[in-house]
Amino acid sequence: MLIFPAIDLYGGKAVRLFKGDYAQMTVYNDDPVAVARDFVTAGATHVHLVDLEGARDGNTPNLDTVLAIKKDCGLFCEIGGGIRSMEVVKRYMDAGLDRVILGTAAVSDPDFLREAVAAYGDKIAVGVDIKDGFVAVKGWTEKSNENALDFCQKMQEWGVKTLICTDISRDGAMRGANHALYKTLKERFGMQIVASGGVSSMEDVCALSAMDLYGAIIGKAYYTGAIDLKTAIEVAK
Repeated sequence: MLIFPAIDLYGGKAVRLFKGDYAQMTVYNDDPVAVARDFVTAGATHVHLVDLEGARDGNTPNLDTVLAIKKDCGLFCEIGGGIRSMEVVKRYMDAGLDRVILGTAAVSDPDFLREAVAAYGDKIAVGVDIKDGFVAVKGWTEKSNENALDFCQKMQEWGVKTLICTDISRDGAMRGANHALYKTLKERFGMQIVASGGVSSMEDVCALSAMDLYGAIIGKAYYTGAIDLKTAIEVAK
C-alpha cells in the first residue's frame, strides 16, 4: 500500500481544515515546499495535494506552489481541488503533474469526466467525498443526490482507474478511518482505492494495508505527530 502524505494549500501555505470547514483552518507551515522535502526525507514517493481555494472557487490559485513542489521534490504528485474544465486538466498535465483528481465535476458534469478519462486515462482519478452515504460536492459544502456506492459503480463502468474516498465525518477529526467503508469498496470494485479521512494511527495504517488497498492519505496525523511518516511507509510496504 502506498502512503500519500497530504498538503492542503490555501494562500500558498500548508493548512488543514476540520471536517472540511473553512472557518476551522489551522496553518501548519508557511512553506509547503519545505513540507514536501520532509516527506522525501521520510521516504515518501507520492504526495497528495489539494488546492482548497480551487475546491471552493473552481480555479488554480495555488498552481505556482504546486509546480514548485513537483520541481523541487520529484515526488509523484496528484492534485485535486477545483478541476472543473479540460483547460485546467491540461494546465496541470502540461506542467508535469502525475494525476489530477476530479471531484465536484465528476458528479455535475459527466461529459467532462468521460472526456478527461478518454484523453488522459489513468492520470485521471475521482475523489468520492462521502457524507451520510451520499457524494458531497463544492468543497464538501453541499450534499448531492448521488448514492456513494452507486456512484462508484458508475465510475468503474466509465473507465476510472483510481478512486480517492473520503468519509467527511472522519476528516481531520482524528477518530480513525472508516474501515468498514474501505473493506466494502475493496470487495465490490476493481479500481485502485485510496483511503482518505481519519487515518490517524498506526493501527489504521496496519488495518488498511492488510486490506491490500492501493493507498492511504495521511494528513492531520502527520502534522500533529500522531503518525510517524517513515514508520507508516515501512509498515505499508
